[in-house]
Amino acid sequence: MKRTTQQDSLWCPVARTAELIGNKWTPLILRDLSEGHRRFSQLERSLQGISPKTLSERLKRLEEAEILTRRCYPEVPPRVEYALTPKGDALMPVIESMRQYGRRWLPDEDCAPELELIGSTPEPAKSADVP
Repeated sequence: MKRTTQQDSLWCPVARTAELIGNKWTPLILRDLSEGHRRFSQLERSLQGISPKTLSERLKRLEEAEILTRRCYPEVPPRVEYALTPKGDALMPVIESMRQYGRRWLPDEDCAPELELIGSTPEPAKSADVP
């Protein structure tokens, strides 16, 4: 069995992907952008608890990685919108897998309802949930 070194693991596709999306906020930003373009303030409202500085840093990092685009409109006041690129869209199955894992293995009744990904179908209501 080959032992991997820390240097080898940096080149591992799983490690590189985790480096990109493996923090508290990035998967949630991607989840929100899966619904279409969003303004900074929309993301900030959706991501309760994120600081503006952290959101700016995450968005900048995702833009540098070509996961999302930032489009500025020459208006007063200025309007900036963020949207996923095809490279960002390709991460949606990863985010959906995280959603399915969480639903199955990490149920938490205190969680706020989350946005559904484009193309995914909502789970049917359980009979006990219907009035």
